Amino acid sequence: MAKLLIVDDEEKIRTLIKKYAVFEGYEVVEAANGFEAIAKCASMRFDLILMDIMMPELDGYSAVKEIRKTAQTPVIMLSAKGEEYDRIHGFEIGVDDYVVKPFSVRELMMRIAAIIKRTQGSDLNEFTYKGLKISFSARTVSVDGEKLHLSPKEYDLLFYLVKNKGIALSREQCLSTVWGYDFYGDDRTLDTHIKTLRKNLGAYGSCIVTCRGVGYRFETEE
Repeated sequence: MAKLLIVDDEEKIRTLIKKYAVFEGYEVVEAANGFEAIAKCASMRFDLILMDIMMPELDGYSAVKEIRKTAQTPVIMLSAKGEEYDRIHGFEIGVDDYVVKPFSVRELMMRIAAIIKRTQGSDLNEFTYKGLKISFSARTVSVDGEKLHLSPKEYDLLFYLVKNKGIALSREQCLSTVWGYDFYGDDRTLDTHIKTLRKNLGAYGSCIVTCRGVGYRFETEE
């Protein structure tokens, strides 16, 4: 049974989401603010976090940044804000999805299921290229022996590219496969994640090749 953490200062929203989540078979824990969410993540392991942005005491963005220091739990942001800047900022700090209020709880459940299925369904094998090592079962990436701290979305994107090494993957393929549902954003979301992924990979960032007019390809010299 997957465990969810619902973080929102509005009790009505927490109750509504919890009702549907429990019906879908999830175990649910609630938190009313960012500090409470951080404390619960320090004492418990969650499969996914639903995090509101605008909360008293500590906002959702700050809470996610703090949680990311010790855990790479997938995060869906919940917000009344719908501006592009807010969505991009969320993706830059490692958020997996962004849902604008008011939202369809049924659609939210589908997004939760897609993310959990993707993050829990990794193959039990590894990929090694020179100093780059990827453990799909442990969901870890290291460069020259140093473990990288990638966001869940960066990991999933790298996983998809590496598993299809040498194949030019279109932007549409990357978005639909990595995001796990019909994505309604634009190519800049993918480009932003590719940019941060290349930066995190350091010398191996060049393995992610841009295929002009198509998308991206992971390739090595071997």
